[in-house]
Amino acid sequence: MKSLFSRLTLSTLLLAGAAHAGEITVYADDNFAGRSETFRGTVSDLVPLGFNDRVSSVVVRSGTWQLCEHINFQGRCIELSRGEYRRLEGFNDKVSSVREIGDRGRDRDDRGGRGDRDDRGGYGRGEDIVLFAQPRFGGRHVEPRGEIRNLTDYGFNDQTGSVIINEGRWELCDDAKFRGRCITLGPGRYEHLNELNNRVSSVRRVR
Repeated sequence: MKSLFSRLTLSTLLLAGAAHAGEITVYADDNFAGRSETFRGTVSDLVPLGFNDRVSSVVVRSGTWQLCEHINFQGRCIELSRGEYRRLEGFNDKVSSVREIGDRGRDRDDRGGRGDRDDRGGYGRGEDIVLFAQPRFGGRHVEPRGEIRNLTDYGFNDQTGSVIINEGRWELCDDAKFRGRCITLGPGRYEHLNELNNRVSSVRRVR
């Protein structure tokens, strides 16, 4: 009887651990279209799965995940917490390895409040969006609240090199008053802004 109880207890613990494991689904096309694969653990090389350099959109159902441009988590990487990512701006068709790195990216804790995040705005404090002056979240930063028609008012015009979005979808444009070229970004960590690097002049939340 004791042995049976021990086996039942172990099975319960294993099931509980599995229930709390992270889960991510990657898609070959934007807007969660095309072929998909769901992962619940480390995938150091997407080549055997025929998914190397093919990821275009992502749904993170739980946990915080790291996506890297080379196998074995080498090269440039981004971190994504729970949420839907319709497009991987600047990282489209570049992912070669995927792994869960924890659950620190939860937007809210079990009481409905915001979860703990790191002290550089990385999925952590209460800011919906944080703009950094340098790539990889370096340099000075500002935390716009709502619609910013001209970042000159913040002394931050044409200075944004990376962005962290904790909540909502945001439009970033290279001219004031949301004119010129614009991109829309959802929750995530954007280490580089590619063509819009050091060119952002206006910012607003669109959802």
